[in-house]
Amino acid sequence: MDLYFYNTLTKKKDLFNPIDTKEVKIYSCGPTVYKNATIGNMRTNIFQDVLRRVLRYNDYKIKHAMNITDVGHLVSDGDEGEDKMLKSAREEHKTPLEIAEYYTNLFFEDLKELNIETPEIVCKATDHIKEMLEYVQKLVENGYAYETSTAIYFDISKLEKYPILSNLDVENQKAGARVEVDPEKKNPQDFALWIKAPENHLMKWDSPWGASYPGWHIECSAMGQKYLGEQFDIHTGGIDLIPTHHENEIAQSNGRCGKIPANYWMHGEYLLINGGKMSKSLGNVYLVKDIKEKGYEPIVYKLFSYSCHYRNKLNFTWEGIEASSKSLERLRNSYQANLKGEDSLTHIDKEKLNKIEENFHKAINDDLNMPLAMSFVWETARFEKKNPEVAKMLEKFDTVLGIKIDYINKDKKEVPQEIQELLEQRKVARENKDWAKSDELRDLIKEKGYIVKDTKEGQMLSLIM
Repeated sequence: MDLYFYNTLTKKKDLFNPIDTKEVKIYSCGPTVYKNATIGNMRTNIFQDVLRRVLRYNDYKIKHAMNITDVGHLVSDGDEGEDKMLKSAREEHKTPLEIAEYYTNLFFEDLKELNIETPEIVCKATDHIKEMLEYVQKLVENGYAYETSTAIYFDISKLEKYPILSNLDVENQKAGARVEVDPEKKNPQDFALWIKAPENHLMKWDSPWGASYPGWHIECSAMGQKYLGEQFDIHTGGIDLIPTHHENEIAQSNGRCGKIPANYWMHGEYLLINGGKMSKSLGNVYLVKDIKEKGYEPIVYKLFSYSCHYRNKLNFTWEGIEASSKSLERLRNSYQANLKGEDSLTHIDKEKLNKIEENFHKAINDDLNMPLAMSFVWETARFEKKNPEVAKMLEKFDTVLGIKIDYINKDKKEVPQEIQELLEQRKVARENKDWAKSDELRDLIKEKGYIVKDTKEGQMLSLIM
């Protein structure tokens, strides 16, 4: 069955044709490990996990590399400010190495909680200084880079076209702040490949240009080439990486070997919080641990993510998480019911199931259309006959979903009968517009260890943690 991906490079859905039909090579931009990964970051990892699973569903083998940025990512995402690792190390009174190790471990714990597969290759920037240096030296040798008193810069004027992925009008942009930081730059959009370090800089290495450290963009170019070659199949990341990081990766590859490193560029959209931006100032920066502390299994967030296409903005609400929690429970209950089911399937029943499976396959092959794919998962879960063959199909679908549909939570605490009765009394009080009684019952439920919230879908109950 044909497989299509939306390609940021061509601005359309393209038929997927891998370089090697036996193995698909993918590079993903991983975390800058200076702080916790948010659920917004994790949405990108969920999309990349689905991509892996869909490729395997189509019988492809995968060689997937992901970087860990532990040096070189400046606070501006450009060429100004200090390294994010150094800033975090100073604020937390730790060494950059301690910061990197701590947040790297937390990142992989979050992946495990969400049942997200770890790529075959995980590569740290600080372990590949030699490869990055060689890459920069080659760019200098090819005439695509020049030295200033502060850095080695990539010269974008040497390219036939820049940018390629985004629609930025580089020629008509004014110099701006970046030129003020280093007036020696030839072009406003020239970017740092290698940065000369001040004497007291904690992260620096010997180089032909003295003690220095890499820029953010060079690490992915160097490691992508080392593990996947000059050209590979797919490059992924969040949509925020298009105008800077990914444009500059392409520029570096063109300067080194005259090639665009990946044939397909795939980007996940932003996560919104209650319809707005996630920010510390608004107090709505959520982590995977926040979902757990609310009493939800983290995989609920993964299922919630499937309610929206990865290329569309997804609006996070706790009401949506509650609804997804109930959906996950219903899907798992359906799996168990079918596993024990004794209804016999007729030829017509089997034809219906085959058609559902075909539709599911078409949906995931249409640029990972998970909202549509989920409609066929539900059609299977609600199949009129209960039979192990239906459970087997749900298992097959779960190789893409990754929601552990066969999981049985033996430690799950049932809501006590007393609380259920109080909830029912409160529901009746609200239907009768007896708000005083409703509030009284809410307070009583809280005294007994539960919080009840009113949502569009009804009363939402959670344990007081």
